[in-house]
Amino acid sequence: MPRMSRRTLLGSMAVVAVPGVLTACSTGSGDSDVSNAGKKLAPWPSYRPATGPKPDLAPTEAGVQAGYTSYPAELATSVARTPGDGSTVKVMSVSFGTPPKPASANRFWAAVEKALGVKIEYTIISQADYQKKMATVMAGDPDSLPDIINMFSGFVLPREAEFVQRRAEDLTPYLSGEAIADHPNLANIPTHAWRDMGRIGGRIYGIPLERPLPGSTLWLNQGMFTDAGMREGWTSEDFATVAKKATGGRTYALGAAQGSLFGNAVHSAAHNAPQEWAVTKSGTFQPGWADERFKAAIAFQARLRKEGAYHPDATSISQIDLTTLFYNGTVGSMQDGFGAYLPKYRETVGKLTPAAALPYSVDGTPGGIVAARRSFGYTVLKKAKKERVQLLLRILDYLAAPFGSKEWELVHYGVEGTHFTRGKDGSPQPTRLGEVENNTNLPLKYLAEGPQVLFVPGLPDAVRALHDWQSHVVPHAVRNASYGLQSRTKNAQGTTLKAMLDDTVTGIVAGRTSLSEWDAAVKKWRARGGDRMAEEFAKDYAANT
Repeated sequence: MPRMSRRTLLGSMAVVAVPGVLTACSTGSGDSDVSNAGKKLAPWPSYRPATGPKPDLAPTEAGVQAGYTSYPAELATSVARTPGDGSTVKVMSVSFGTPPKPASANRFWAAVEKALGVKIEYTIISQADYQKKMATVMAGDPDSLPDIINMFSGFVLPREAEFVQRRAEDLTPYLSGEAIADHPNLANIPTHAWRDMGRIGGRIYGIPLERPLPGSTLWLNQGMFTDAGMREGWTSEDFATVAKKATGGRTYALGAAQGSLFGNAVHSAAHNAPQEWAVTKSGTFQPGWADERFKAAIAFQARLRKEGAYHPDATSISQIDLTTLFYNGTVGSMQDGFGAYLPKYRETVGKLTPAAALPYSVDGTPGGIVAARRSFGYTVLKKAKKERVQLLLRILDYLAAPFGSKEWELVHYGVEGTHFTRGKDGSPQPTRLGEVENNTNLPLKYLAEGPQVLFVPGLPDAVRALHDWQSHVVPHAVRNASYGLQSRTKNAQGTTLKAMLDDTVTGIVAGRTSLSEWDAAVKKWRARGGDRMAEEFAKDYAANT
């Protein structure tokens, strides 16, 4: 059993006072029609890109991000006036950091409150406790809901769409079409993020957290893998050889965290297996789990584990503790979201050089990468009077300020001279206080955020490497065709059914279960609801195209 880090322990302690989880959501019988089929669809918000600093590395329509090798010399003002009215706003979001210092002793918290013109009561939920806490919130008294709630896309919450439809404010009148012009920073969120968030019953209920096209990524200790023979254009056999060579003593080439299925997303994409769902030209939905390429990826991972390349705690260690093992060189790689590149580079200066792995080829076919849901969750608002909704939207508009603005700098780095100083290139460099008081520990970025760009303070070569990597892999991104679509069966049973498949994958790779049992598991999944999901997704897909 891996040692529990202080960060993991604190994250668990943060919800000790939470009431017991209820067994069912009190939002009703679950008969709400959340499907978009047969509904009049609200137009997506009209995209109005913000005027900002010209990037040093240009973005592409295909999905390569804009890159900035230096910090903008002059920052724009993206919000004309203080959005708040002095009232208290209750917010809740997921967190991947340690619990912040209380508001009374937190200068970052105080600075954001002053800029927003409100008092913030923040309920912060660690990733490990998110499902449990959200089950309690969704089953509770609707009057006790926070004003602003982050719906994290890392988990499928039972009857999530029904909860949002019944308990959250319908934002269509405020955001659909040209209505969003009243909130220019929200209008700067690209349409792809709104589409991947999706409508519910034809309406817009949330604000998406835009994310880059690359999703789950294999992050490498570049030196370790290069020394073991890594090269561009490697095959799956090359990968296995390098992983075996890079493993020795108490060092393992491959690290994985509990629930990651030994980093299955990266390997299934490299095998070009559909990521959960694929759609045919005729609109039929096919599950990726039934694809032979997915089965081949499991077999390949089982081989890697049998050859000793994986850390022995790959089924039990937390993502946070795995990150520590990556930073100290115990493991040479780990699966994480592409958006985690900033801490990867920032925390390893002087220790190692991180790199996003190029996918290996399989049987002569170039490997794919995971295409992320372009919305890392979304934010919903508690039902309220029009004036209150407009206030909350002004707050979110401030938090969604674009890169290169004064508001972005405050929300991401705090106050100059207190939380950061300027590097030689003008970029913010966190002070000792800024390492503690920041938007990782006070995760405002999970309430609203502007479109992400490639930028690593003080490390222009890292930005160039990331931009070059994206240029190579974006054309080979494998997308989950169900993103942004509704399925009643998935809303009700998706978590339970997927857990059955996940347990089987983990068991096979760990050597506890035979690969021959995979087909039976997929057959059971299809019979218990998988085939119904396919039908429902197909209907919703037809309505949205």
